[in-house]
Amino acid sequence: MKENNYKYRDVIRRGRFITLEGVDGAGKSTYASWIIKFLQSNNINVISTREPGGSIIGEILRKLILNKKMQITTEVLLILAARYEHVVSLIEPALDRGTWVVCDRFSDTTYAYQGSGRNIKINHIKKIESYLEINLKPDKTWLFDIPLKLARARLNNSNKKLDRFERETTAFFERVRNNYLYQANLYPERIHIIDSTQSKKIFSQFLH
Repeated sequence: MKENNYKYRDVIRRGRFITLEGVDGAGKSTYASWIIKFLQSNNINVISTREPGGSIIGEILRKLILNKKMQITTEVLLILAARYEHVVSLIEPALDRGTWVVCDRFSDTTYAYQGSGRNIKINHIKKIESYLEINLKPDKTWLFDIPLKLARARLNNSNKKLDRFERETTAFFERVRNNYLYQANLYPERIHIIDSTQSKKIFSQFLH
């Protein structure tokens, strides 16, 4: 039985894992549905998901993470617990089926928000990831970059109730944005910086 399963999986081309990153207010979530429609129009089987969340347990943890004040270490542990559930129950099975996965935030967010934003040592985050054996890396990442003043203005002008991250200080988001740009410089073959003040059509060049 196992031998047949391996033969079957060899026939299927593994799906691609695409992540969307950026500070709150950068517009990535707004464009996510457009990206999904574009891929579907090119006959690509794709699903969209998000972090924290993406699974039954993940969505429960999401409510806690975004709305309840907690210790920073607790925050990191909950985020990575949600990611473990997400990867094991949704992302990896979809990729193995040949389905593309577009995820609103992934590990780069943790390095930017908890690593630089909360001043947690990156090595500590990586040690927990190693223990959980979360080895999945995105094939491509689109980093939606925008001046912080414009990002803040978008959030303040929205009708939604802001979560505890969206209510953070400008200094916090400066550290987050700087980390994102650092990661883009570190992994230029994977991370593409997108000027999210431009038209959605500009993204199509990165989808082929």
